[in-house]
Amino acid sequence: MADWSTIASLSTAGGTLVLALATFSSVRASQRAARIAEQALLIGLRPVLAPTNADDPPLTVGFGDQHLVTVAGGTAAVELADGNVYLVIPLRNVGQGLAVLHSWAAMPREGAFVEGVSMERPDPGRLRRLQRDLFIPAGGTGFWQGPFRNPEDEMRAGLDAAIAGGEPLLVDVLYGDYEGGQRTITRFSLIRADDGDWIAGVARHWRLDGVSPRD
Repeated sequence: MADWSTIASLSTAGGTLVLALATFSSVRASQRAARIAEQALLIGLRPVLAPTNADDPPLTVGFGDQHLVTVAGGTAAVELADGNVYLVIPLRNVGQGLAVLHSWAAMPREGAFVEGVSMERPDPGRLRRLQRDLFIPAGGTGFWQGPFRNPEDEMRAGLDAAIAGGEPLLVDVLYGDYEGGQRTITRFSLIRADDGDWIAGVARHWRLDGVSPRD
């Protein structure tokens, strides 16, 4: 004779298991959809900086001591004047979000900051905070600027000699989106051409928030 009580209990347990599996699958699908939506939102806010194109118009950039630097598209300005060093890189934001520049470091490719010349991600703690707000709109152009006025500045070590000798330079720029996230360090290389112009290029991008493209 069938034990209907046991059969009912087993049926209830089976139904509960099916419901639990369905709920688990639904939750996973919802979480996956939420991650996809979040990723799409972040991509829409993500800035990516690169040098401007050769056909972009020149920029004139002013420094706090009233020194003016004019630089053509696709190049960089590297000037020694009155004992000071003035660096400018015109930039294009090829990402989809507003770029907010935070801090920077400059160095000879071969020189005092040997640890920064490797292709490992630089230490954000050694970067120097920008003294003015520099924003670059998505698809638009702007610039980064960095001066050295103190001859005893340790970051300046070897820089004057490298510039005078036309040796390549490296500039690390830390930036992020307008919400303060998606921080990225882009390393720019500055190489002096035969005609004396300094050509700007990108050596590497490192994302501090999230996985880097080549990790």
